[in-house]
Amino acid sequence: MLNRRAFFVAVPVALGLLGAGCAAPSAPGTGDPGSMLLADGFEPESLNPLLGYGVEGAAKFYDGLLAFDGQAALRPALAGEAPQSTPDAKTWTVKLRDGIRFHDGTPFDAEDVVATYRAAIDPAYASTVSSDFDMLAGVRALDPHTVQFELKIPYAAWPSKMVLGIVPNEQLAEPKPQESSPLNTKPVGTGPYKLVEWRQGDQMTWEANADYWGGAPAIGKVTVVFAKDDNTRAQRLSSGEFDGTVLPPVLAESVGRDGYRTVHHRTADYRTIALPNEHPVAGDRAVRQALNLAVNREGMIQALLGGHGKPAYAPIPESMGANYEPAARFDFDPQRAARLLDDAGWRVGGDGIRERGGVRAEFTVMYFADDSLRKDLARAFASDAKAIGIQVELAGVDRSAVPARLATDGIVLGGGNPMDPDPQAYAGLHSSVIGTGTYNNPGKYRNAEVDAALDGGRQELDPAKRAEVYKQAQRAYVADPGLVYLAFIDHSYVMRDGKWSGYQPPVEPHVHGTTWGPWWNIEAWKPQA
Repeated sequence: MLNRRAFFVAVPVALGLLGAGCAAPSAPGTGDPGSMLLADGFEPESLNPLLGYGVEGAAKFYDGLLAFDGQAALRPALAGEAPQSTPDAKTWTVKLRDGIRFHDGTPFDAEDVVATYRAAIDPAYASTVSSDFDMLAGVRALDPHTVQFELKIPYAAWPSKMVLGIVPNEQLAEPKPQESSPLNTKPVGTGPYKLVEWRQGDQMTWEANADYWGGAPAIGKVTVVFAKDDNTRAQRLSSGEFDGTVLPPVLAESVGRDGYRTVHHRTADYRTIALPNEHPVAGDRAVRQALNLAVNREGMIQALLGGHGKPAYAPIPESMGANYEPAARFDFDPQRAARLLDDAGWRVGGDGIRERGGVRAEFTVMYFADDSLRKDLARAFASDAKAIGIQVELAGVDRSAVPARLATDGIVLGGGNPMDPDPQAYAGLHSSVIGTGTYNNPGKYRNAEVDAALDGGRQELDPAKRAEVYKQAQRAYVADPGLVYLAFIDHSYVMRDGKWSGYQPPVEPHVHGTTWGPWWNIEAWKPQA
């Protein structure tokens, strides 16, 4: 017997991995209201869903079975109705819409869904998103318009995996690595926009899909210019060239005027200090607790984000509603932090740095050298740590240098997936993921109570009971923290004002940009009369 349920979870994504280029486009962004010119600091490496493009949704060339409603729910997209689950959350059945065609004119049906998800987990395709679907045992077509997923484990969060962009099964007929797939540069989906041109390192042009099943977009053409430097984008927007862009919050505030509007979106995008939990200092429970009490989260948000963010104490943000535990927090209390260290035997030395048993209270925290915000957060963290007698050395590193150092050094990390508490917290805290990926619980945090709660959240289908389990996970975590969560950062954008209607502020994930931001629902925008 299948139980039909509606799943309320905030989803999605956007452009982006590596940025480049800033060549001038052919026209300023002040012309035809049926077109739009945007600027992004990041350019995708691939447009293939199996290589990570739009894996959390909001990929304008593709649709998933489900899509984000902007705030707190997943709604049917290529699915014709909400997915149905067996009581054990291991079998999920999805009815599909009829009459949909891909951009190349081929009809969409269940075989396309089966081929896409099988390729996601088949090693022969070398999909980079395979670990996101490691709970999937198999998928089959019950008929041309019905698909059934069989999972290895009870998994209540499976709807959050149904935003994967679906590609034509013909594109996946040969089991081979996707790194050479034509989809990487020539996407074929069912989405509201088609790719017209991609001058890599320069710009990309989308054209409205006139046959889109949800209705042809009124914004018929979107051009995205790739300009990595924040100041360059801000200057060009100030000159009237762009209709919108993503910028750091303080810079966004400085240019959001004269026909432009600055907006700041809530997110599940956290910044945290991942501590090496097997380190003799950072792995000490008293040290971890003291550091969480010593960091001035509000001060960091005001000074580094212009006030555009929320303090983070655990991985679940307020935007996740009933799943958020407001009692799971740390007060800013350096005096209490110092007492905890005193009681644990960490004594202040002549230079102000503590030691215990001949071990000096010091460790290193890495940050990506090309990320100014992470650098600033690392500096602020080190300053607060030193105030209670802990020396934190900082190291700006290239990403390639990180894996070899995670056993001994901490790192400033970012992440966040507002679709569901499971992808938001499991990979960062559960002990079972240690060793399964560079950034999966990199500090090797282990807490049996947290593990049990996270496992329980995966299996519970009742929303109220599931929320209580995640609250238990957060309470157990703050009693024995393994990281120092700092903030959920807002994402900031500047967009031309008064030219279009349809803007709805969403809740955003870690990865964002011009396929997200104010334009996450651009297919529903209309020119202003």
